[in-house]
Amino acid sequence: MYNKGKEQMKYSNVQFYYVMLLIFTLGLPYHSIVAQTMSKQELLFRESEELIYSKPNEALKVGLHLLKRVTSSKEKAKVNFLLARIYEVKGDYNNALTYLFEADRNPFDLDNRDMIEVPVTKSIILRALYFDDQSKKYFDVAEKQALKISDRNDKAYAKSLLTLDKSLMYLDREKYEEAAQFIEKQGASFENTIREFPTMYLWFMITKGRAYCGLNDYEKGRFYFEKVLDLLKKTSIKNDYAEVYALSGIASVYFHQKDHQKALKALLSAGQKAQPFENVYLTESINKQIAINYLALNDKTNYKFYNTNFLKANAEVETIEQESVNTAFNLITQDYENIYKVKKQWYSTVFYIALGLTFVVILVCGLFWFKFQWKKKRLKEIINYLEITRNNLIIRFTEKKEVKEVSKKSNIPLETEQALLNKLKRFESSTKFTNNDMSLAVLAGQFETNTKYLSEIINKHYDVNFNTYINKLRINYIVEKLKSDPNFRNYKISYLAENSGFSSHSSFATVFKSITGIAPITFIELLKSEMEVSNSQ
Repeated sequence: MYNKGKEQMKYSNVQFYYVMLLIFTLGLPYHSIVAQTMSKQELLFRESEELIYSKPNEALKVGLHLLKRVTSSKEKAKVNFLLARIYEVKGDYNNALTYLFEADRNPFDLDNRDMIEVPVTKSIILRALYFDDQSKKYFDVAEKQALKISDRNDKAYAKSLLTLDKSLMYLDREKYEEAAQFIEKQGASFENTIREFPTMYLWFMITKGRAYCGLNDYEKGRFYFEKVLDLLKKTSIKNDYAEVYALSGIASVYFHQKDHQKALKALLSAGQKAQPFENVYLTESINKQIAINYLALNDKTNYKFYNTNFLKANAEVETIEQESVNTAFNLITQDYENIYKVKKQWYSTVFYIALGLTFVVILVCGLFWFKFQWKKKRLKEIINYLEITRNNLIIRFTEKKEVKEVSKKSNIPLETEQALLNKLKRFESSTKFTNNDMSLAVLAGQFETNTKYLSEIINKHYDVNFNTYINKLRINYIVEKLKSDPNFRNYKISYLAENSGFSSHSSFATVFKSITGIAPITFIELLKSEMEVSNSQ
């Protein structure tokens, strides 16, 4: 989200200057031509970097052009990270993640600042996709890398970046009090340090504004948002992206102060500034805020227009987010696999060098494999959960199926068959299936028919036996309860089992996982996170 800007280039292009020095030392005409080429490449890189926050599409064209002409792995890593930053501001997390993971394929190709900023950017994007554990992992990687930096300016940059991102961690999960306390704890010395990096300082002010607005201190929030806009006007910094966030923040202040006309003016300006970024996340957020303000003014025509735009953007966000989640899952898994391969090779070397450590090496390899499999399984559970909740894969299997012609001749009269189907529909609409004494015989008795007829009807029209039929009804019932009633998410599994008609905790857990694909405890945890995010929007 926040990147170095102009002040970074003198640190991040050491290889270019080194080549130039070598050229002049050798004094060869051919190498002079190479020097001019390298200088042109550097100028193009600088141009693309300056356009990220105002004209990202132009920056992208330059970046893709540079990628085709790189001559070393270090240049390639640098350009890949540039492209990742461009796609990030465009809200294209799919491509941003792809280029990010490509950028640090070999960490030794990155300079001091990039070695910190690449994992931090991963952390930000993965956090936006609710991969919180993986986000924290890459943040920890950045912290460890920062400890290795000896250059004073680079060390200050790393500290500023990590401090800013840590405060954003609190904000992204609406922990406003913790965010404000953490920021205030840094003191004036930190603020003086971060001022040395103009782009980062803008985001620091925006972060403070968001934190105070979250605490309902709108005057303080407004102060910091206006400070950002004032800095952008008075300095040579060109950062429309930061301006969009500052304008949206001020609009939020005006909304809570019931000054909806000023809020709309700020939001419409933000919308105009956001257009070049083609960022669907920004489009969704801005249109939502505009619609709410028009609703407060009882302007139904404009409310309907912007609410329609919001709903359209929201649908696009759902699609993009699902693609990004799949990409993140694949890249993280691949990253784990690469790490595992490296570690395995290292252990193998140790094994051949020191035969006495054989047992230890095998044990450690086993632990890493177990840890890798566990994390991989966890990621699969997240994807499975998203498929269940967002793509609505858990559907009412009780919907009337299209009656198929069957080869097996039925002895049940058609009138009796239709009557039993109608009774089954009424039964499914009730909660009688949650009685733990429900059986084929009991239900047949209630339907005033025999077990043979009832079993045949269920097999024919639902393609399952009676036990599976009842179990699916019960699981669907409890899933709906968990999604609609917050109290159910806090109940013990044993209570959920009893409430849905199962005789034991273990049988409920087994059936739940066989139908949904994940354990009930995992489903509840993920559902809680999903609901918290939905309620905050």
